[in-house]
Amino acid sequence: MLGAHRERQRAERHLAGARWHEPIADLVFTTTIGTPLQPRTVAEPFHALVARAGLRRQRFHDPRHCCATLLLVQGVSPRVIMETLGHNQIGVTLHTYTHVVPALHQEATARMEAFLRSAL
Repeated sequence: MLGAHRERQRAERHLAGARWHEPIADLVFTTTIGTPLQPRTVAEPFHALVARAGLRRQRFHDPRHCCATLLLVQGVSPRVIMETLGHNQIGVTLHTYTHVVPALHQEATARMEAFLRSAL
């Protein structure tokens, strides 16, 4: 899907010609002339999609938090989660995007108990 999106973006670049603004960063999503998307431009369709799906209203970044937390619960390395989310510092990933859930507490407790039992 991202490859097809990149091809559409190349076509938009070609159609825009001199109006194309080369993004400062390697942006995945831009306007049809290469400028960054405005938050409202992205948030409004997102909120409409969430409502159509019958889900409670949520912030635009909530799915990122959910993704990071679910990956962590499944035992995915924090480093892999960091790279998946596109962060360059693991602290951002661990402090901002992952949330300790009861399953993680239970797993940590069970592991410590198993370790202590084996040491005795």
